[in-house]
Amino acid sequence: MEESYFKGRGAQIKSENRFLKSNYVTDHIEGLDEPLLESPNTQIFFETPKKIVNKVDSPDLSMTYSLNPYQGCEHGCIYCYARNTHEYYGFSAGLDFESKIIVKNNAATLLEQHLLKKNWNAVPIMLSGNTDCYQPQEKKLEITRKLLRVFAAYRHPVGIITKNSLILRDLDLLKDLAADNLVHVYISITTLDEDLRRILEPRTASSIKRLKTIEELAKSGVPVGIMNAPIIPGLNHHEIPLILQAASNHGAMAAGMTVVRLNGSIGKIFEDWLHKNFPDRFEKVWNQICSFHGGNVNDSQFGRRMSGEGNIADAIHQLYRVSKKKFFSDKQMVPYDLTKFRKGGNLSLF
Repeated sequence: MEESYFKGRGAQIKSENRFLKSNYVTDHIEGLDEPLLESPNTQIFFETPKKIVNKVDSPDLSMTYSLNPYQGCEHGCIYCYARNTHEYYGFSAGLDFESKIIVKNNAATLLEQHLLKKNWNAVPIMLSGNTDCYQPQEKKLEITRKLLRVFAAYRHPVGIITKNSLILRDLDLLKDLAADNLVHVYISITTLDEDLRRILEPRTASSIKRLKTIEELAKSGVPVGIMNAPIIPGLNHHEIPLILQAASNHGAMAAGMTVVRLNGSIGKIFEDWLHKNFPDRFEKVWNQICSFHGGNVNDSQFGRRMSGEGNIADAIHQLYRVSKKKFFSDKQMVPYDLTKFRKGGNLSLF
C-alpha cells in the first residue's frame, strides 16, 4: 500500500465531474507547488427538497419506491453505485462522495405529506435505495428515526437496507412495526474478511457487528435478511457459502446477491483503488469483472447489469444457489400487511 494512501477513505482520488467545464487534476505532478489532494474532513451540507419519496422504475429491482435522507455516504464503499449521483451536485464521485454529505433535514415532514395524499395507497417504501440511512451522521441527526416514527404512526410498510449496527438504536420502533408485519430489514454483508472490509468499506460496521445485529433483530421479532453484495470476482466471491451460513445461523430469513458493476466515474475510482491495494491480482479481477458485462466494467443493460453473464458469472450464481438452498431452504420473510395503513391520517381505533 502506498505511503500517500488515505486511511479511513475508500476512494483515493478526486475524480473529474462530467458536468463541470473545468476540473482540478494532478496529471502533471511535477508542475505543482504543493499537493492539491489531502485526506478530507467530513463536511455537512443541508438541502430542503420539495419531495422525498422516489419512484423506482428499474425492472432489476424489487422495490418500487425509495427514500434517501442523505446524499453521499461516509461509509466510503469503493464500489458504491450511488457515487455517480454526487456529480449532480457539483461534487466528485470520489473523495467528495464520502466527505461532503448532503442532509435532508425535512425528510420526515415530506414523508408525512406524501402519506397524506388522497391518491396514495400503501406500497412498501425502501430506506435507502441509494445511500445508507444509518451512516455515521445519523447517530447525531436522527433523521431516519424520525422517518420511522412517521411510518409507525401511519402503520405504513417500510423496508431498510444498511451496513450499520446503529439500526439497533431504533429497535423500539422496529419491533412496533414488526408487530403488524410492516417492516423488512436487510443487512448488507460483502465480506467476513476484516482486512478486506477495512479497505473495501472503510467506515462500515465490522462483519461481526453485522452478524450480531442480525441476531438482535431476529430475537426481537424483526424480519431480517441479508444482501451478499456486490460479488467481486477474485476478491470475495469464494465467501458466498460462509456468509450465507453465518447469516442463517444468526437468524437471517432471506438472502439476495448482486455482482459488481462500475458505471460512470466509479470505474476509474475502483481501478485506482484496485491498483493500490491488489497490484498482484489487478489484471485477474479487472478482466473477470469485464467478463460479467460484455467486455466492459460498466453495464446499463437490464437483466445483465446486476447479475452478470458468462462462465464466471454462471459459476458464482451456481455457488450462490447451492448455498441458499442449503442454508435458507426452510426460511422466508413474512409478507407485508398492507391493510394496516391509516389512509388520510385516520387514527381511529374503530
